[in-house]
Amino acid sequence: QLVAVPDNSNTQLLWYNSALTPKPPTTWAQMIADAEHLAKEGKPHYIEIQGAQYEGATVWFNTMVASAGGTILNPDATKVTLGAPAVKALSIMKELASSPAADPSLSVQMENDNRLAFEAGNAAFELNYPFVYPSIQADKPALAKKMGYTNYPSVTPGQPAKVTIGGSNLGVSSYSKYPQYDFAAIKCLTNAANQKVDAIKGGLPPTLASLYSDPALTKPYPFKTLIKQQLADAGIRPQTPAYADVTIAIQKALSPPASIDPTSVLDTLKSQLKAALSSGALI
Repeated sequence: QLVAVPDNSNTQLLWYNSALTPKPPTTWAQMIADAEHLAKEGKPHYIEIQGAQYEGATVWFNTMVASAGGTILNPDATKVTLGAPAVKALSIMKELASSPAADPSLSVQMENDNRLAFEAGNAAFELNYPFVYPSIQADKPALAKKMGYTNYPSVTPGQPAKVTIGGSNLGVSSYSKYPQYDFAAIKCLTNAANQKVDAIKGGLPPTLASLYSDPALTKPYPFKTLIKQQLADAGIRPQTPAYADVTIAIQKALSPPASIDPTSVLDTLKSQLKAALSSGALI
């Protein structure tokens, strides 16, 4: 049996330039509209998000589908369940990619590219993990004062987004010569004190619920309540032994985002995901 100890969790927030948008949007429609308005005014306006053909694209799609009330696979991963929520998700992704709100580099951008674009002052919004917060504090302290944060925007007004959960786990190899020391190291690395360090210096969300009410994190990790809320109702990536094929199918179908045709992409994904589940490998 494979077991592991959670080292950190992760979820994406909406980071925004409060000097450009004092009141952050709560939905994707509002965010795109705000960005387009800023573009007309000749101000920084890009919405930074991960659009390259890699795992980040799967995370984006999974978040959008879950936020629209849908799923990619059923709970036991025997059936493809893409439907109207997936069409809604694909339509929004296409809308962003085809609008002035999209960074010209969207189709090749990953998390760090988004971070750098925001720090360069080119963006009004950024959908990204909390590692961007300590980074901007160190790299661009003046801009950091203008960096606001709020929940990931909703797909449907009034319904909170279900953001795809991330994180890492630590395990001990069955071939280890010193498993007792390995377990001791893991116990140390995942204790409350070290999770605090990871949060403050690396932005990594803790896995220990008690830390979200720890006063010592209030100032250096001011968005901890938002993260706790999102983790409590997170989106989960498809749980299947065929995940490698599933995610590759999604990544290929979404690349580049500006070329997405919701109906044809949905048909393609249904076909390829069915093949993946029936061991018709895509790799």
